[in-house]
Amino acid sequence: MQDARTELLQRMALFGGIRADILQFLLAFCPVVAVPRNEFFFQQGEEGDALFVLESGEAAVLKSWGGQDHLVQTLSVGDCFGEMAVMDHCHRSASVQAVHDCTAIRISSSDLYRVYGQDVKQFALMQMNMGREVSRRLREANDRLFRVQMGSPDAISDHFFNA
Repeated sequence: MQDARTELLQRMALFGGIRADILQFLLAFCPVVAVPRNEFFFQQGEEGDALFVLESGEAAVLKSWGGQDHLVQTLSVGDCFGEMAVMDHCHRSASVQAVHDCTAIRISSSDLYRVYGQDVKQFALMQMNMGREVSRRLREANDRLFRVQMGSPDAISDHFFNA
């Protein structure tokens, strides 16, 4: 099973270029969590110190507004979420709820820091990859916001159909 998890991580942008031995070292510390349908991985506003890689199931990213939860994105196998809290040590900016029974690899800040002690160059590459992924998402959000401001009728629907 460890080999399958290593391969899952290797296919992700977040772990692109990371050697298999380093991923196996990291995974040795990372629990796999099971989240039943309709339960939450975490909720908006909570403190966070871990990111998750969805191994099975489907989950919904939800933002609370006006007392209601609104769908931002649907996550599927291989998607990563929660990395913003790992990077900026702030509260969770959204909730993630299991749509179906899910399993996910939980990677905490301290687990990532163990890689620093093992191989600083691989740790630096992981951090750069995380920064690139967050930057990519910010560019997409900026583009959507700009299209909304310009009155583009497809600005919102593009996000929901491509998410």
